Amino acid sequence: MAIDYTRRSGESTPSQAPVSLSKITLTKSAPTVNLAKAGERQGNMRVNLNWSQGAPPKKTGFLAKLAGAGSGAVDLDLGCLYELADGSKGVVQALGNSFGSLTSPPYISLDGDDRSGANTGGENMHVNLADPSAFRRILIFAMIYDGAPNWAAVDGVVTLYPTNGPEVEVRLDSASNQERLCAIALIQSSGQGVTVTREVQYINGSQSDLDRAYNWGMKWAAGRK
Repeated sequence: MAIDYTRRSGESTPSQAPVSLSKITLTKSAPTVNLAKAGERQGNMRVNLNWSQGAPPKKTGFLAKLAGAGSGAVDLDLGCLYELADGSKGVVQALGNSFGSLTSPPYISLDGDDRSGANTGGENMHVNLADPSAFRRILIFAMIYDGAPNWAAVDGVVTLYPTNGPEVEVRLDSASNQERLCAIALIQSSGQGVTVTREVQYINGSQSDLDRAYNWGMKWAAGRK
């Protein structure tokens, strides 16, 4: 059941985790929130990924392997799969320089590529919600591009900043040290409005495996950045 942050004070609601007026943290027990009601338009929503380096860069041996041998830091990338209302599909990510566009399809743009986690601003993606009906679904994901998989040390968090309503936070708290990909959140647009649902599902493989897990139906080729 989605959380409706537009409900007026005093109205009864189903039993749910407490909701902050400034930030909502999606959890397993309360995984979905309404970002916009049907017909409501917003501006450019920022999606931020932030994480720690995972281990001090000068460590050696086992700790160096945890944080990425040779560099001492994990390169964690933000990206998304998208499906537009006209059926067109694609990916926005640093890999392959697929940074997207805010003013033309897919109406999603990635700022840049933080390869160390040292940038306090992390990585940012923007979604143009001026016309939510242009979208069907957007799957936000993170990928450990360089360094050994160690999600516990990465301590990642994705925060959505809609132009109206509270911030929405998804923490990568179901740690796995096997997979390089994590499906974080699914944004869906329908006649009922726009919702975001916590996923935090770790995927063993590449973006093509993420595609298959969520039945996206695209063709993939090897790429690099």
